[in-house]
Amino acid sequence: MPDVTGPDTATTLPLGPEETLHVLVPSRALAEAVEALSPRVRAHRFPDEGPPTGEAAQAQVLVPRGGGEIAAEVLDALPQLRLVQLMSAGAEKFVGRLPERVTLCNARGAHTPSTAEWAVAATLAAQRGIPHFTREQDAGRWDFRTEHSLIGARVLMVGAGDIGRTIGRMMAGFDVDITYVARTARDGVRSIDELPQLLPEADVVVLIVPVTPQTIGLVDAAFLAAMKDDALLVNAARGVVVDTDALLAELTSGRLRAALDVTDPEPLPAGHPLWSAPNLLLTPHVAGAVPATNDRATAAVTDQLARVLAGEPLANVVTDY
Repeated sequence: MPDVTGPDTATTLPLGPEETLHVLVPSRALAEAVEALSPRVRAHRFPDEGPPTGEAAQAQVLVPRGGGEIAAEVLDALPQLRLVQLMSAGAEKFVGRLPERVTLCNARGAHTPSTAEWAVAATLAAQRGIPHFTREQDAGRWDFRTEHSLIGARVLMVGAGDIGRTIGRMMAGFDVDITYVARTARDGVRSIDELPQLLPEADVVVLIVPVTPQTIGLVDAAFLAAMKDDALLVNAARGVVVDTDALLAELTSGRLRAALDVTDPEPLPAGHPLWSAPNLLLTPHVAGAVPATNDRATAAVTDQLARVLAGEPLANVVTDY
């Protein structure tokens, strides 16, 4: 799992006292926000087609569109590029794919409240059978049945970073018993190597890990087989963390339940068996999609550029993959 630093004393973006800071941005609103920082900042919109040209090709900072990948031709057209600043926490599309001279930073915290909120909402909805009752409402049927509960549940939080801890704080009011798991054990956190012993005890397993070589396919057939009967898997991480075929087998058999905001493949194509899988609550990667998220992401970008202008160390440098 990656580390994200705070201000890194070894990582700065040198800028002369009168030098213009050229920033390539994905939207007009962000362009206005960054140019409001200083007369020294010049924002340039991504071209609709092809690589940047003219003054835009002088950009030292690039803010990608929606966390999407950066084409090689774009990188080749930006010889002065020194910083890629994301507007999200997920950095898996960029790690190892940027020139060595370029520092990668994310927007740690921008999606934290909304993603944590989704994880709690989805867990509650799945535990209390809300998807089933919604379908029954649509059909005009009064179908009484007893469902599960989050109160007093044993929750295994696979991921002990900012979002995982926030989910834990939000769930605390339900008197849950939370165990945190991360790559390495530390005070109050168990090692990922202990999952085979921890999984059989959990009523709810929440996934909130970044995509790394260690987490791709982490939730495979063996992981799922170790979960107790009727347990709930909640994926607020990325689809590739879970083996889709293995999960489908468990859902179809009725042994496990799941709530997913992310899938593999994604977007989920028409006709995919996940659409009709039983015991599944599925949303289309919307955990971060609340109005305040854009404001927090914009603030992460402008705060970083203010550091650059002041000659201060960069924040949220993505390291240690």
